[in-house]
Amino acid sequence: MTSDAPAFYFDLAVPECYLVAERILRLLPVACQWRPVLASQLPGGLGGFGGWRCAEEREIALSQLERDAARHGLQPVRWPQQLPLDSSLAMRVATYAASIGRAVAFTQAAFRQIYAGGRDLSVPDNVLIAAAACEMHPSAVLKAAELRSVRDALERATAEAAARGVGALPAIWSTSGVFVGDAGLDEAAELLA
Repeated sequence: MTSDAPAFYFDLAVPECYLVAERILRLLPVACQWRPVLASQLPGGLGGFGGWRCAEEREIALSQLERDAARHGLQPVRWPQQLPLDSSLAMRVATYAASIGRAVAFTQAAFRQIYAGGRDLSVPDNVLIAAAACEMHPSAVLKAAELRSVRDALERATAEAAARGVGALPAIWSTSGVFVGDAGLDEAAELLA
């Protein structure tokens, strides 16, 4: 699915991706592909999220994300009990959603389940709630999440991102370069205007 169109690379386990997903449609002046990838398989991993040395460091990181969400006018962040979270099921469903033209709808619903609702998306019922929000049938979602072709597509997208120089998420790739993080969205929007 490689093309020269801009791409937004994300993993539902990376909270900063939520901040970008909530703003990208309004800020980016061009359409872009939403590409689910596995942050843990990129050179930068989860970008340090979850690699806290102590409880105080964890609280500082979470508080900063909460302030960033408030600054952008987003709903208050409600953290799931388990952080970092296991996004493997939800990421396979996001890959399936992308294959049927529902990447944006599912991704936004899933991010809101996690970071506005505080729900754990390793729980299948929570993933199905996000899928139902964009009219994806529960049986089809669960079946697709177990398909080898969906797993392979997610791995290919991750390899594509790495080959394009994406080492941390969230990232926006364009032929002009890779823009990383929440601030990267603002840079990409200016450059692509």
